[in-house]
Amino acid sequence: MEIARKTAVVLFIVLVPVFLITTSVRLVINFPGLYSYGFEKYNIPEYTGIKRGDLLDAAAQLRDYFNNDEEQLIIRTFVLGVVVESLYNQREITHMRDVKDLVKNVYRVQEITGLYLLGFASVGFYMSRRRFAESLLRVVGRGGVATLGLVVFVGLLSVVAFNQLFLLFHLVSFSNDFWQLDPRRDYLIAMFPQGFFFDATMLIAASTVVLALLFAFVPRLVRRWTATEN
Repeated sequence: MEIARKTAVVLFIVLVPVFLITTSVRLVINFPGLYSYGFEKYNIPEYTGIKRGDLLDAAAQLRDYFNNDEEQLIIRTFVLGVVVESLYNQREITHMRDVKDLVKNVYRVQEITGLYLLGFASVGFYMSRRRFAESLLRVVGRGGVATLGLVVFVGLLSVVAFNQLFLLFHLVSFSNDFWQLDPRRDYLIAMFPQGFFFDATMLIAASTVVLALLFAFVPRLVRRWTATEN
C-alpha cells in the first residue's frame, strides 16, 4: 500500500509539468493575439498579398480546423483581391493533417494528465480529508518547482539553439518531408515563418511559467495562512 501511495505521489509530481505545458500549448494555439501579432511583426500582408483582415479570418479557420473533425484544411480567402477557394496546395494540406494529429495528441495528453491530477486529489480527499490537504499542497508545490526548472532549461536552450531544436522537432514528429515548404510558392510557410514559431514557443514558455509559479507558491501561501489561523 505504501509503495502504491509513493508511486502515485511521484507520478503526480511528474505529470504536473506535462499538464501545465500541454495546457499552455493548447491556450497559445487557440490565442488569436498570437496570430495578429505575428502577421504584423513579419509583414505577412505585404509578403503574401493577403489583407490583414483576411489573414485573421484565415487564422480563425485554422484554429477551427484544430478543434473540429474535418480531415482536410480548406481555407477560403482573398489574394490580391481575388477570391481563392483553397489557399493551400495538396502538400500543405497533407502536412496540416499531420499537424492536426499532433495537436490532437497534445490535447489528449493534457486531458488525461488533468484527469489523473484531479482523480489523485479526489481520492486523497475522500480517504484522508484534512491530513491529505497538507500533503496535496506539498506535492502541488513540488510539481510547480519541477515545471519551473524544466521550462527555464528548455527556454534557455531554445534561445541559443532554436533552429536546431526546430529541425529536430520536425524530424521526430513527422514521418514524411511534407513539412519542407518553400515560402516563394507555399502560403503556409509564407504566413507562418520560423520566427512566428519562435515567438509562439516563448509565449508557451511564459504561460507555463505563470502557471508553474501559481502551483509553486500558492500552496506556500495557503499553508502560511492556515498556520496563522491556527
